[in-house]
Amino acid sequence: MLGARGVGEEGVLPRIPTGPQRGKPSYDEILARNAALQRAVEELSVLNELAAEIGASFDADYILDRIIDRSRRTTGAEQAVISLMDQDAPDPAKTVCRAMGSGSDRERYHLDLHLQGWMEHHRRPLLANDPHHDERLRTEDLPGTVHSMLCVPLLLRMKVIGVLTVYNKTGAPDTGFDDDDQRLLSIIAMQSAQVIENARLYEVSRRHERMREELSTAREIQRRLLPDAPPDVPGYDMAAVSVPARGVGGDYYDFVPRDDGTLALALGDVSGKGLPASLLMANLQAALRGQILFEGSPAACARRVNRMLHCCTDPHLFATLFLGILDTRRHRITTCNAGHERPLLCRGGEIVDRPRDGGVPLGMLEDFDYLQRTVDLEAGDTLVVFSDGVTDAESATGEPFGEARLAAAVTSMDGGTAREVLDRVVADVHEHTRETEPIDDITLLVARLKPDCA
Repeated sequence: MLGARGVGEEGVLPRIPTGPQRGKPSYDEILARNAALQRAVEELSVLNELAAEIGASFDADYILDRIIDRSRRTTGAEQAVISLMDQDAPDPAKTVCRAMGSGSDRERYHLDLHLQGWMEHHRRPLLANDPHHDERLRTEDLPGTVHSMLCVPLLLRMKVIGVLTVYNKTGAPDTGFDDDDQRLLSIIAMQSAQVIENARLYEVSRRHERMREELSTAREIQRRLLPDAPPDVPGYDMAAVSVPARGVGGDYYDFVPRDDGTLALALGDVSGKGLPASLLMANLQAALRGQILFEGSPAACARRVNRMLHCCTDPHLFATLFLGILDTRRHRITTCNAGHERPLLCRGGEIVDRPRDGGVPLGMLEDFDYLQRTVDLEAGDTLVVFSDGVTDAESATGEPFGEARLAAAVTSMDGGTAREVLDRVVADVHEHTRETEPIDDITLLVARLKPDCA
């Protein structure tokens, strides 16, 4: 809250002589005392009015505007400027947000980086009534219309968070700003700094809250994009899960029944994390679903989706994809692996195959002829498709979970249901990473041909 009390040489009101005097004061002395008293009353009024205006507000723009307006009118300046350092920037002195107030149509002035650096180093006012010949401003490229200027630092816990500057004394252009102007502007800057910082922190808190709300909405949208449950396919047992590392993720899985009786199994992993990855994942799902229902083979489907992603997304973004078309009557699956982790085919407690045919990740090249292969399934076979978030999950010592641990978890569950296999893998990954934060999404899809199917 603003007040009349300052700290230090630059933060006190003018002293009014008191106490016993020898003889009667002269007329000039009485006038001087009255002028000093009037000045003190005016300064107190300015500070109290400014305190009433900004003390209860958290609107940064309003607060800056009020401080600027009061500073300009109180000092009789043509223009006032507040330059706030961006504390979140790598170099705060090079990124500032400015607020200006002007009483004329003149060009708008602002500090350059050299003068900001001077203020940050010296942390004291700078009064220049002949700025073009002032040694302290020799590196400044000041407009010729600037004939006087006064800068004071906005100090918070001895750290410069900004600079308050007034330009061109209008009432006395020949003499410029005086010590009274410097003292009052220093008090305003000193006691406004905390109010400005509170408003900044409030804005940061509001932004974070909005981000949390947006992430919550995005997480719900993404959850609805994934299947609620695997389809009920005679002779098969299926399960899938996706655990995002950051609330929303870039992994995707899907089960898409087709008109010819086959079932498409898909698991994708887009580059990046967070919201950008989730948006690309949504695009991938929409494009893939459309092509799965339209195109016959997984290789042709991958080629079409690749073209769409390449022309419609940023060149630095791409997605890996496993796509399989399961013929549930003949018990065979035709797969295409677009740069994705090779799935595991477990049979009789052993890993017997790891389909790899396919090509590069989707979106990397404008056109690519993807390959595919067909694998015959036997009763009891379990196919495990996974994202690299499973194998790359690190322990506290930085050791990845790896494909060997994944294979051990899968083979140890030979004869178990698809859900049991999935739960075992997820449990082993969590045990491996129990003292660390997840670095990537964990996604698994398990499809098992039941043992009693011929």
